[in-house]
Amino acid sequence: MGFRFQRRITLAPGIRLNLSKRGLGLSVGPRGASLSVGPSGVHGHAGIPGTGLGYRQKLNPRNRHVSGSSGGAGRSSPADGLDALLSQGESLPVQLEIDAQGGIHYFHGDGTPMRDDEARVLRRHARESLRVQLAQHCERLNADLDRLGKLHEDAPHPHHNGYTTQGFTEAPPSPPELSPPVWWHLLWPPAKRQVAMENQRRQAVFEEAYRSWEWRKAEHDAAEFARQQRESEGVMHDLDAMAQTLGERLEEIDWPRETAIDFDLGSDVSTIAVDIDLPSEDEMPDRYWTMPAKQVKLTPRKLSDTRQRKLYRDHVHGIAFRVLGAVFARLPTVQEARVSGCRQVTDAATGGERDQYLYSVKVSRSQWEKIHFDKLDQVDPVAAVEAFALRRDMTKTGIFRDIEPFKLV
Repeated sequence: MGFRFQRRITLAPGIRLNLSKRGLGLSVGPRGASLSVGPSGVHGHAGIPGTGLGYRQKLNPRNRHVSGSSGGAGRSSPADGLDALLSQGESLPVQLEIDAQGGIHYFHGDGTPMRDDEARVLRRHARESLRVQLAQHCERLNADLDRLGKLHEDAPHPHHNGYTTQGFTEAPPSPPELSPPVWWHLLWPPAKRQVAMENQRRQAVFEEAYRSWEWRKAEHDAAEFARQQRESEGVMHDLDAMAQTLGERLEEIDWPRETAIDFDLGSDVSTIAVDIDLPSEDEMPDRYWTMPAKQVKLTPRKLSDTRQRKLYRDHVHGIAFRVLGAVFARLPTVQEARVSGCRQVTDAATGGERDQYLYSVKVSRSQWEKIHFDKLDQVDPVAAVEAFALRRDMTKTGIFRDIEPFKLV
């Protein structure tokens, strides 16, 4: 008899390793560079101090020009304008796109592609600034890749139960600045009435905004109190409270890949079955990144087949470990958890898609509590799972074959 899962949640990824997406925003210039979190940069007119010249960024790159302040408009190429701007020490918002081969494509802050001559000017003036930022970006990419095999390190201790309420972070609206009366209002009553009416309008707008803020704060505080009560009392006896608590906790985890999880609580509050929709091997990154000396680019270094399989093996077992951590920490009455992981494969007999279960593990709370949670960086997630009741058919090189998962009885 198969699982009858009562809830499915899709966990959004917190880290994205897709290099084809634009997201490295820089402000570059001879004085240094800064990294912008967002994909869009600031755009507009940047002036060159003391010259009356300016470099204007427009959506159509052919319309960008340098204009003089005397004797009408003097025209030059966009690259000349960019050269003049950066020569004066001004900074310029830039977006970079890194392709799968590590090549860098340059865009203005408004997303308009740079011409080749503009990119050359930019590299000449800001080479070191660009290299600093790209080196940091390279380190983040490699750290994110390494993290795929270390999900288990963030598993909580099983005794870390309950929930700490979070304060309302939104600041209240500021009181309005009211216009004070002036002496000549005594001579012109209509002006005095107009100022008074404007002050009343500002005050009314403020009071309405403040009431709305108070409602949002009250709703937040009520939701936090309800969650605290649910996670301290409801999880001890209420199946719905247990399901909501686990779902919220799993959604708060910073998942590297989108992950779908089904879970079903047993007939009482002591057992749970979890089904994880695992990524396939071809969804995993297959390269590290390095930065060549003196060049403004990144170079991909393909992982060996052995390294890729180890990364995948550690990742899929780490997901199970991380889910077990959430179960035993957030649901203190659960005494046994059964976690199974499957992926979509092509059925050779039909050509259609089917679920292939890679592992199924049965863990008791007493077994789970034997793990040293203060030394998770020394734990191998594959070896840790092997210490429990396990169904898995995996070769030494990390190739999986079908298994039949444990059932919730």
